[in-house]
Amino acid sequence: MKTLRKLLYGEVITAVTLVTLGFMALFFFFDVVEELQSVSRIASSGYQVPQALIYVALMIPAHVYELFPITVLIGTIFVMARLARSSEFTILRTSGLGPWRALRTLLALGLGFVLFTFAVGDYVAPLADKTAQLLKSRFQGKISVGKTGAWLKERQAYGSYSVNVGALSSDATLKDVRVYEFDNQGKVVSLTEAKAGTFGDDESWMLTQGVRTEFTSGPDQVSKVDRVAFEIFRWPTQISAEMVAAAVLRPERMGTIDLFQYIRHLNANGQSAQKYEIQFWKKVFYPLSCLVMVVLSLPFAYLHFRSGSIAGYTFGGVMAGISFVLLNNVLNDLGNLQGWQPWITAALPGLIYSFFSLAAFTWLVLRR
Repeated sequence: MKTLRKLLYGEVITAVTLVTLGFMALFFFFDVVEELQSVSRIASSGYQVPQALIYVALMIPAHVYELFPITVLIGTIFVMARLARSSEFTILRTSGLGPWRALRTLLALGLGFVLFTFAVGDYVAPLADKTAQLLKSRFQGKISVGKTGAWLKERQAYGSYSVNVGALSSDATLKDVRVYEFDNQGKVVSLTEAKAGTFGDDESWMLTQGVRTEFTSGPDQVSKVDRVAFEIFRWPTQISAEMVAAAVLRPERMGTIDLFQYIRHLNANGQSAQKYEIQFWKKVFYPLSCLVMVVLSLPFAYLHFRSGSIAGYTFGGVMAGISFVLLNNVLNDLGNLQGWQPWITAALPGLIYSFFSLAAFTWLVLRR
């Protein structure tokens, strides 16, 4: 079995690596072409080609995470089909490699792919994506979300706050900050506007160059508005830099722990966390799809096509992998729109393909 595992593991890992490198080269080319549109026309300043190449290179781990189940499927199908065509797998079967032993062997390899996918998606890709965004903002000015920026909410003892951050600069400086304060009856108490802000060490924001407007009502129910300009204003809050980055950056590029903490913050402040919960459970279940892919590839080793071409079966693997990604994205959007249970939405694509994988394995391997 040691020799068998060395043969299968070496062949599959080599094929998966080559397929992954091929996909990464293709996506690198497409990303470079798209990113060149953002390059500054002034050669002496701004966002230039070297920075664009570094930015695209930092996006590679995210592509590896998104496409790795597909490359695992394609690479494993190619190896299984090649072993079947050359009758090597038939020899292995006559040497005692039964269907269940072959399945266990591939599942052990698939577990290694699961750990690799989890490590890339939870640690390497979020760090690389954050570095890429900060690098781009250093030359283009800032990171923003849409036209209104990012919105956050926090409840405190004497009321609640709605916070709008226009953008986040490369040095973690907040730009165009607006803090709306509400009392327990939902009335606006104050509005603090600042051009910039930084994160303090004592759970506070230090807002600079702004205006604070306070709305008060006297005993005679006459409203009063007081406006005070300030150079520095300390606002106590538990909204951390990671939470602001979570609101500004894409949720699918966040780590599992960061997503979990941000979901807790949203739930504690009465905000909808559906989108982030789906992404959290997707982070949990998505690496397990590598196990589904290796099971789906095993029946190809039991096909008999000496005169056939591997290209047709590899193409079928590509189509199966693409359909998995499409189903994953479609169910993600449907679950968010329809309000489905997040863990069911995230696990459903893997469950569907697991059913088809085991059905194909049972019919082609065991029944035939």
